Amino acid sequence: MEKNHLFDIVRLHHAEVTVTDLELARHFYCEGLGFIETESDDEHIYLRALEDANHHCLVLTKGEQASLKHIAYRVSANNDLDELDRLFQTLGVKRRWVEAGEEKGQGRALRIQDPGGIPVEFFYEMERAERMLQQYHLQQNVKIKRIDHANCLVTNIDELYDWYGEHLGFRTSEYTVKTLDPSNEALWAAWLHRKPSVHDLALISDKGPRFHHVGFWMDDAKSILDACDHLAALGYYANIERSPGRHGTSNAFFVYIRDPFGNRMELYTGDYFTNDPDWEPIKWDLADPQRATFWGAMPPKSWIEEAVPVEDIETGEFLPIRQLPHHVTT
Repeated sequence: MEKNHLFDIVRLHHAEVTVTDLELARHFYCEGLGFIETESDDEHIYLRALEDANHHCLVLTKGEQASLKHIAYRVSANNDLDELDRLFQTLGVKRRWVEAGEEKGQGRALRIQDPGGIPVEFFYEMERAERMLQQYHLQQNVKIKRIDHANCLVTNIDELYDWYGEHLGFRTSEYTVKTLDPSNEALWAAWLHRKPSVHDLALISDKGPRFHHVGFWMDDAKSILDACDHLAALGYYANIERSPGRHGTSNAFFVYIRDPFGNRMELYTGDYFTNDPDWEPIKWDLADPQRATFWGAMPPKSWIEEAVPVEDIETGEFLPIRQLPHHVTT
């Protein structure tokens, strides 16, 4: 599936989502989740996690409702951006250059609307920031280490799965199929990666394009439970949407949280190494009761049905949400 490419995509690096109240967002993300504020202005808050040595891994931008403005991947060299631009021009992908400084702390970037409608950015340079990993006396009760992955809902999963693998060199760790009849099955979800873990990007077949969640890495299961205690004690108990558990897919221990505006994030730990040359993707069936939660518990209705819209990279308008020909639910 993977070709020899003239560029190297390293990993998912950051996401930009919209919130309606920056002060409430600051309290939730900084006091509640322990993010470090690098910089802010009247329209944005730039946040980083404990391992981050760059300006941000999450941007909160003031808007009318929760939405995704973009997810961003870092590349290995500045010239990789030009190679990607030539590729996207050949493929007819909608794209625009983001000038250095347009996103604070970041050098020039290339932003596209992928074939599923997801706004995706590629960049190389970002300002350095103080790494807080060993500043234990300054850390809070919730210790998010780094961004891990993004989860997106799309209506054309077969096309998009092939596109990311063939053109951008993404590899598959796991996938889920829906059995239509004993001799016929359809791809329902795929976990794709550039870094050597389970995923940088999860694609789910559902009405879309929509953004389901961004995942952040924690040290272990106890740190996730401690985060739940801290959020509940701070009054954010109702923001814990899906109680802690272990996924079948990815093997990760998790909790899902909604910010006060509806953006969803996953606190995540315990997946595995995927970079051996003979790795074979793990197949799941949608009907397997241990797929979504290894212990068998079903996700809440909101987790299954709700996600935020994504924005047009040029106009900032929300892209229309399209239904699947045959709607699939978990």
